[in-house]
Amino acid sequence: MRASSYWTAVAWLIALPTLAALTAIVLSLLQPDAETLHHLRRFVLPRVTFNTITLALGVAVLAGTLGVSLAWLTAMHRFPGQRFFAWALVLPMAMPGYVMAFVAIGLLEYSGPVQTLMRALFGDAAGLPPVRSRAGVIVVMSLALYPYVYLLARNAFLTLGAQALEVGQSLGYSRRQGFFRIALPMARPWIAGGLMLVVMETLADFGTVSVFNYDTFTTAIYSSWFALFSLSSALQLAFVLLLLVLVVAVAERRLRGRAAYTANAARRSVPVRLAGYAGWLATAFALLVFLLGFGLPVVQLLAWSLEAGQPDPRYLGTALRTLLLAAGSACLVAAVALALVYALRNAGRMARLAARIATLGYALPGTVLAVAIYSKLTAVNNLLDSAIGALTGNAPGLFLQGTLLAMLLAYTIRFLAVAYQPLDAAMQRLTRSYDESARSLGVGGWRLLRKVHLPLLRGGLLTAMLLVFVDVMKEMPITLMTRPFGWDTFAVRVYELTAEGQWEQAALPALFIVAAGLLPVILLTGAMRHAVAAR
Repeated sequence: MRASSYWTAVAWLIALPTLAALTAIVLSLLQPDAETLHHLRRFVLPRVTFNTITLALGVAVLAGTLGVSLAWLTAMHRFPGQRFFAWALVLPMAMPGYVMAFVAIGLLEYSGPVQTLMRALFGDAAGLPPVRSRAGVIVVMSLALYPYVYLLARNAFLTLGAQALEVGQSLGYSRRQGFFRIALPMARPWIAGGLMLVVMETLADFGTVSVFNYDTFTTAIYSSWFALFSLSSALQLAFVLLLLVLVVAVAERRLRGRAAYTANAARRSVPVRLAGYAGWLATAFALLVFLLGFGLPVVQLLAWSLEAGQPDPRYLGTALRTLLLAAGSACLVAAVALALVYALRNAGRMARLAARIATLGYALPGTVLAVAIYSKLTAVNNLLDSAIGALTGNAPGLFLQGTLLAMLLAYTIRFLAVAYQPLDAAMQRLTRSYDESARSLGVGGWRLLRKVHLPLLRGGLLTAMLLVFVDVMKEMPITLMTRPFGWDTFAVRVYELTAEGQWEQAALPALFIVAAGLLPVILLTGAMRHAVAAR
């Protein structure tokens, strides 16, 4: 077998689990559970469809407004605290939505400290609207997800050349008109990309909506499996959610169209200094968003952790399992991503097609992947049982779907794209001359990978492992739905404790997750500062 054929086979082998998961979802339509499906169509589907769509639209509008306005403010203006807010506004990325959700409910519910203080100061009639509402979940998710839009939009505004705004000024546009008529249209692809990520994350979210008791497709999938005990119905709901994700992806591409967006950033626009009340108003706006999205939740988690007193002695075992699972998954997914990147380097068009399929998993919500992997492993399990039973006369009673294999397989599908991107970028920098020089010295095959490529790919490999490590630590639905007995992680403990309203006990594991999430955010903000300095 030629080397290119071998690596093409490797690429398709890596894409096989994703293909199997997608196939399981599509084929579920052929085996409907009529009674359960009738119940879902009549009582569940209309409600969760409306809830999911309104949630996605609401979060997209609010997160987009926050992200774009803050990006324009910090990129194109100078005001008190601007340098701090330029990177600090990214920190909410380290705060999982489900953590922010239970902090918001613990603070703002009727028996919480905020409303209790309001009644003490202003009488029993004082209070706030119910926090467990559609508006509440939209605000919390927007605060958790706006950094996706902020990062991309800020990069677009920073690379906007001074000439573009000067042309607007020559046409008589004010600064505000220049923003709406020139800067915003030119930043459209970046903003659309950020909004696409926000909508995808909203559709995939399970933890936040669970804390708010707000029914969406992800909670309906979980309930169909664990409450109605109907795997086929869960798969069919997953199919509808998958269609929604596909519609969002196609709509984003159509909206972008074939337009070309360029800017001459050879000379950057000079930031405008906001003086007087305008500057302090900008500071107050940025500070309010930072406090709501990161500062206050962290302070409240610390306060609850201290109130909880002695930590649960079981947390040590939970911490070890969480770290072991995250580290093992990071190594596995990074190794698979490296094999895929290497396959692309040594194979042709068919390998590229396999890579596109293999990296589709990041667009699949965790609940969808969990039910798809479980159903496929059940089928494989039954085939193996039957085959071994026919040969030996005694079926072993395998239970592959209840082992770590199911979790690791789902993690690999879900986060392969996360590891693939930095490794692919690092591999692109290695020209073919490296390979030719090594082969001229008698270094080829696996020695070429071990002695030449791996040392040069070390940075990309470490980045890939770090990103997967943090994502696995924060991942809730896959872990919750596929974990073996006794394999609780901190994300699962947060889910279980918040479901019972035990905010203080949930605070410590939540802080552990937030601390881990700060690692990639610190790297990202450092890269932002270096990029700005380079410009």
